[in-house]
Amino acid sequence: MSRADVCVVACAEAFRGDGEILAAGIGGAVTVLAARLARLTFEPDLLTHDGVCLLTGDVPALGEAPQVVEGWLPFREHLWLVLNGRRHVMLGASQIDRHGNTNISCVGDWARPKAQLLGVRGAPGNTRCDPTSYWIPKHSARVFVPEVDMVSGLGTDRGAYELRRVVTNLAVLDFGGPGGAMRLVSVHPGVSVADVVAATGFELAGAGDDVPRTREPTEEELRMLDRLDPGRLREREVAG
Repeated sequence: MSRADVCVVACAEAFRGDGEILAAGIGGAVTVLAARLARLTFEPDLLTHDGVCLLTGDVPALGEAPQVVEGWLPFREHLWLVLNGRRHVMLGASQIDRHGNTNISCVGDWARPKAQLLGVRGAPGNTRCDPTSYWIPKHSARVFVPEVDMVSGLGTDRGAYELRRVVTNLAVLDFGGPGGAMRLVSVHPGVSVADVVAATGFELAGAGDDVPRTREPTEEELRMLDRLDPGRLREREVAG
């Protein structure tokens, strides 16, 4: 078992209880694996896709084409799902604050940014209309900031529909703190609460409590992960 295995399972847990909605992992192997693992285990009604426009009837390994296609999902239909709350997306973020406002657009002052990033993309619509979670491969004070330089995705203080979970290479967090603030839910094996606090640029709710350890993958989950990701691409995403 590796830290990456723990992170994939923690991300998969974010989809628990979703039922028949589209589980969309964006931005890398870990989030895609999480959606597929959840469907194969505790959330069999989840809809998963090939990353382009096909709803998959089976659950292929990374890089493989589906053998069973359940439906066609052109962009206009994808937008319908988003606008009607039928999609749970797991996004990334260059910056995130205590209320879950995220930035994927620019770093620094808007008039003269230090770095131009992706833009806001679909973050406003996703966070306003659908359950949204985040995967942050490297938990650091440069990412977990007191205030984001630009709001791309909405936080709990700006009308987000439902921010479910934030999973990082160190911990699992949610927004169950006072006033919808970020709260420490669990720390991964080998990580201390002090490690998480030191890597967070704001006061973290729950950090003074008896914080549990993130659950480890079962033997069945490890076997499934090795089938879904035989090249272990997940290891390349997880810092530490």
